[in-house]
Amino acid sequence: MSVQEKLSRAWQAHQAGRVEEAEAVYRQVLAHYPQHAATHVYLGIAQFDRRRFAESAESYRTALRFQPQFAIAWNNLGNSLRMMGQTDAADECFGRALEQQPDYVSPLKNRGTLWIWAGQIQRGLDAYREALRLVPEDAELHRNLGVIYLLLQRYEEGWPEYRYRWHFLPHSRVADGGAVWRGEDPQGKVFLLYPEQGIGDAIHFIRAAQTIRRAGGRTILQCDPKLIPLFSSVGGIDLMIPDGVPVSQFGAPPIDYQASLIDVIDHWHGRTGELATEVPAVEPGRPEYLRVSDSLVDYWRRGLTIPGPRVGICWQGNPEFHADVYRSIPLAEFAPLARIPGVSLVSLQFGFGREQADQVPFASSIHRLPETIDRSGGAFMDTAAIIRNLDLVITIDTSTAHLAAALGVPVWLLLGKVPDWRWLQEGDSTDWYPTIRIFRQQRMGHWGELLERVAMELGEWAAVRAVSR
Repeated sequence: MSVQEKLSRAWQAHQAGRVEEAEAVYRQVLAHYPQHAATHVYLGIAQFDRRRFAESAESYRTALRFQPQFAIAWNNLGNSLRMMGQTDAADECFGRALEQQPDYVSPLKNRGTLWIWAGQIQRGLDAYREALRLVPEDAELHRNLGVIYLLLQRYEEGWPEYRYRWHFLPHSRVADGGAVWRGEDPQGKVFLLYPEQGIGDAIHFIRAAQTIRRAGGRTILQCDPKLIPLFSSVGGIDLMIPDGVPVSQFGAPPIDYQASLIDVIDHWHGRTGELATEVPAVEPGRPEYLRVSDSLVDYWRRGLTIPGPRVGICWQGNPEFHADVYRSIPLAEFAPLARIPGVSLVSLQFGFGREQADQVPFASSIHRLPETIDRSGGAFMDTAAIIRNLDLVITIDTSTAHLAAALGVPVWLLLGKVPDWRWLQEGDSTDWYPTIRIFRQQRMGHWGELLERVAMELGEWAAVRAVSR
């Protein structure tokens, strides 16, 4: 078998998600042909996909030593350096790729993302627009522009551009879900609604059901069956159907329109000029729109033998999320919070990042929860009851933030230099959730100074609580 045939088969395995298998083949080829530049690039891609960015950068540099005129290697090196926070060096690599191949779109896309995440938004937008001149119908570029326009509150431009995401989303519309809603009058119509992205987005935008209900429509929600117990407490939903069940076989009334929850926010803004940020009221004057049973809350109240005030912390998102490197914070940076007298830190970290709680010097200051929570009764149900027993949650931008705020618990939200569009660019509060207070990173990658500020505020908060007891 030729080298090219081996690489082709390995690349097929790579694209199928068998990255470790593919990497082994790339290394086998390099053992016999150590100066084969293309194989070093393949290896670098595998290392990048496994989030070993420094190793991937070295593989690309090795390829370039053997083949300096290699635009793909320059682009990929720039992307690895971008993930490592080396902004200027990454930009230089993208420039070298474009010098060698002026019509190469990827370095323009990556350069745009580089500068957006570095906080130089106009510079990033310019790169995206330059790329669009080469590929004017590129859906990903339009989507990227949409996200940035929404962040900038340029909604009339942002929503139409953001709709391009439907050209490449991994899932499609519901086959028997009716016509896609474009903002028509909801009065008397039946809507099939569904989450579109992650769990945090589902919790955030479930309010869209109430928006449709208030406008006179009826709503059917189709979602992950694990979320049905949590969403059963949300107002405005007439019927819930698990994913995977054909709507027509569930006894649902004839459906007039279908829409993702984000679609509703989008088209409601188009109809009214408002973003539908108000939350469905559980009771007048109360900020929460998710509830959990009093019996479960009481169960965890008895089980949490932790002195107060109790502060939940969450530091790590899903590393598979493309921007996780800009939002997750190493737990070690939370050390100043552990020094606040009288405050009990409670880990709300499950899955990814949980191991860090055993690795920090202040590990003994963090109260852990059983690994068995949420395994019965539905996703987040135990977590929700636990959060209801906390005084404050300090978290990065992940589903924990949405869950705690939707439960009406005070949340201090820690945001990177350039946050998700919904949090906008400035301000320490948000119309989406009345109990959220926002703390914003001032310099990309510098979490320490932010956590010191949070710790100072936490100390004052704890002192006030101690006096008021």
